[in-house]
Amino acid sequence: MTRHWASLCAATALLAGALAVPRTVAADTALITGANSGLGLEFARQYAEKGWTVIATHRRSDVPPSLAPLLAKYPKVSVERMDVSSIPEVKALAAKLKGVPIDVLINNAGVYSDRSACVEESCGGAADTQTFTNIDYDLFDTIMAVNVRGPLIVSESFIDNVRASVQKKIIAISSTNGSLTEPLPGAWGIAYRSSKAALNRAMQLVAVKEKDEGVIVLMLHPGTVVTERLERNRGLPGTVDMQPSVTGMIDVIDKITIEGTGRFLQYDGTTAPW
Repeated sequence: MTRHWASLCAATALLAGALAVPRTVAADTALITGANSGLGLEFARQYAEKGWTVIATHRRSDVPPSLAPLLAKYPKVSVERMDVSSIPEVKALAAKLKGVPIDVLINNAGVYSDRSACVEESCGGAADTQTFTNIDYDLFDTIMAVNVRGPLIVSESFIDNVRASVQKKIIAISSTNGSLTEPLPGAWGIAYRSSKAALNRAMQLVAVKEKDEGVIVLMLHPGTVVTERLERNRGLPGTVDMQPSVTGMIDVIDKITIEGTGRFLQYDGTTAPW
């Protein structure tokens, strides 16, 4: 009886010890903006496959058809409407998700062209009104509102969720098109390129502000990705498909520590030119 009691106590102590050990595996909640297409959709798919809780946001009036298969297949995927350029919409979703830890907040939503005439999701839009002396300033304002102001609004609104999580990571999908040191291949994209340069500087300032809170801020260049809107670029030198780009970025996100906060990295983990 004494030996049995001792064994039972030892087993109970081992179980209690196991339950008391904090989780050291990757945390499991990601919120992704612009998750209905392109890189955002691929992020949602890959995180869902990993078993993460995924909050996929979009700005459509109804659930986008592209997200319906993820909803049907993965019970830990939810879809929420949130136009990142709308302060009321961002604040409303933040209120709804109050108290929900968000380990990886991915600011992916972005605008790079005039898609007002587009009917299909695969339409790339027109970019001929972003050159000097031929600038569409309404489009310019939209690009800045989505690409720069949007990530700031989202990051501010969900900062308590990020601080309450295990990984505490804010990610901004940027581009070396905003680099100040890289040679310019042409004079196109003045609004888009300016927005990415501004985004990098803004998020660098967020990194400085939040470092003492243990929040890691990272800007990522996904490469010249062949999304559904840029299918015409397939096969060109230097292009990369969405799957390896996002797989690489997720690996970089997993490995980044507080020592790397404020950095601008490429999807393969190398330092991006800035």
